[in-house]
Amino acid sequence: MLAEKALELVRELERSIDGSLPPYNEDRVRQVLEEMRVLYEQNQKDVSATVAGESGLFSGVQVRHAALERNKRCLLAYLYNRIEQIKKMRWEFGSVLPTEVKYNLCEQEMQWFGRYNKLLANYMMSIGGSGGLDLTQDMKPPKTLYVEVRCLANHGEFETQDGNVIVLKKNSQHFLLRSECEHLIRQGILEHIVH
Repeated sequence: MLAEKALELVRELERSIDGSLPPYNEDRVRQVLEEMRVLYEQNQKDVSATVAGESGLFSGVQVRHAALERNKRCLLAYLYNRIEQIKKMRWEFGSVLPTEVKYNLCEQEMQWFGRYNKLLANYMMSIGGSGGLDLTQDMKPPKTLYVEVRCLANHGEFETQDGNVIVLKKNSQHFLLRSECEHLIRQGILEHIVH
C-alpha cells in the first residue's frame, strides 16, 4: 500500500508518547525516501508520455502525487516531533542527556541538540546581569529556597555554591538550596521529600 511505511513512522512515535524517545528508525526513513524516489520517477515518465500525446495516465499521476505528499507530511511530522521531544528533554535533563536517550538519537539529532544547547546557553548568559540567568533552574516557581532531598542512587561528591562538599550516598538525606539540586532531582538522582 502506498505511503504505509511513512504512516508507520508516525504511529511509532505515537506509541511512545509516555515521554521516552524511541530509537531513530533510519531504515524506515530510507525506505520511505526510496518509495518517494520511485513514485517521482514514475510520475516524471507518465507526464513525459502525456506531453508526447499519450492519454489515460493522468489519474495515476494524481494518485502517486497524493502518495508523495502524504509521505512528505508523515516524514516531516516524524522529524518535527522527535526534535520537539529532544528540545523538551533539554529543559528537563539539562545540557547533558542521559546515556539511554543519547543512544536513541541519530548523529544529526545529536548535532542539533549541541547547537540548541549553545544557543540556549548564550541566551541565558545574555540576560539577568553579569552572571546570566539559568532559565532551566526552576521549572515550577519555588515555594522555598531550601528543600529536603533523599539520594536515590550513589552519586559521589557534590560541591555546593558555598564550597561545602557533600557525599551523595543512596538513602542519605540533605537540606540543600533548590537551585543547586533541581537538575539532580530531574535526573532521578535525588528525590524531593515533601512533608
